[in-house]
Amino acid sequence: MEFRPILSAMLRNKTGSILVALQIALTLSIVVNCMFLAKQRIDHVNRPSGMDVDNIISVRSMGFGADYDHDRTIDNDLRLLREMPGVISASHSSALPMNGSGSADGFAGSPDEDASRVSANYYHVDERMLDSLGTKLAAGRMFRDIEIRRADDELLRRMPPQVVITQALADKLFDGEPALGKRMYNGLGESGEVIGVLEHMYGAWVSWSDFDQVALFPQRTEGPHIRYIVRAEPGKRDELIPLIEKTLGDSDRTRIIRGADAMEETTRNSYEGDYAIAVTLSVAVVLLLGVTGLGIVGLASFTVRQRTKQIGTRRAIGARKRDIIRYFLIENWLMTTIGIALGTILTIAINYSLASAFDTDQLNYGFLVAGMFMLWLLGFLAVAEPARRAAQVSPAIATRTV
Repeated sequence: MEFRPILSAMLRNKTGSILVALQIALTLSIVVNCMFLAKQRIDHVNRPSGMDVDNIISVRSMGFGADYDHDRTIDNDLRLLREMPGVISASHSSALPMNGSGSADGFAGSPDEDASRVSANYYHVDERMLDSLGTKLAAGRMFRDIEIRRADDELLRRMPPQVVITQALADKLFDGEPALGKRMYNGLGESGEVIGVLEHMYGAWVSWSDFDQVALFPQRTEGPHIRYIVRAEPGKRDELIPLIEKTLGDSDRTRIIRGADAMEETTRNSYEGDYAIAVTLSVAVVLLLGVTGLGIVGLASFTVRQRTKQIGTRRAIGARKRDIIRYFLIENWLMTTIGIALGTILTIAINYSLASAFDTDQLNYGFLVAGMFMLWLLGFLAVAEPARRAAQVSPAIATRTV
């Protein structure tokens, strides 16, 4: 093998080799960490929500005028919505999950004043909300119609007698013990009995660490604003949106329909920041790999021109074209490997710093291995054309003065 003469040649032109090796090291560290962070953002967006997001429609209504009757409007709207062909279920809600707007509070699993409080989103809903969201119960039951408190109920602002919570919130409140039958306390010391536990559901803010801690309360919101959650049969959502707007708009002239929107679109808007980060990091990876590839091509091309007479001499004493190509490929492989070795140390150091500063996950070393192979392949492709040109050097070059 030609490792020794190749290393000697690299040492004679060590400035270029060192610069490219350092560029490869820096590229590896940035590319691997960018790919890892981009994958985290993509995983963040693709988390299962526990809801039938693709088939849900959110409808906003606002009443006005002296003749507006909030409860009567809700009753009439829900009747119309539930009778529509293609509608699986319809409910009223204080807010739409995963849209960046909602209510939250601190709750405890004990009446003690020093009991630790757990943050959670909460929604005012009716007895059909689980069917409207497509969520499932892990234990217990959903509210009954008689348990839904009206908007004019004097107890509206107090903790309801019954609550339904997600499993994630139950685990935090009761330390993993069964939650059914236990009581959940708000900051005023008021409590509600847990009658149902949801398998999974997300709240309002997609970047919130307590995103999956949700409580449902059986009551209507105060007017004149109201939101309806409508779940359509698969494939019926888009044709139902204009029909819902027209039907509800024509049914009551004391209010206006402020829009019917697909929850899928709303959720996508909530994740705009994650999409932007993933795209930006991906573009940075592509650009950085391109710049590094150009650097390798430039050095290899310069080396071929600088060693033209040496190549001609080797050809004159019997070196074949494939020997010349192999020489440059091995030289590039050595330079790339040295850069990868340095880059591995730098990659781990950068990830450790990011994880410590921003409380992110530790690097999955599968990304590091993938980055190594990516740069080896990039180096091979970048040097292939300069090596081919070197192999075309004529043996007669050795007899000339270069």
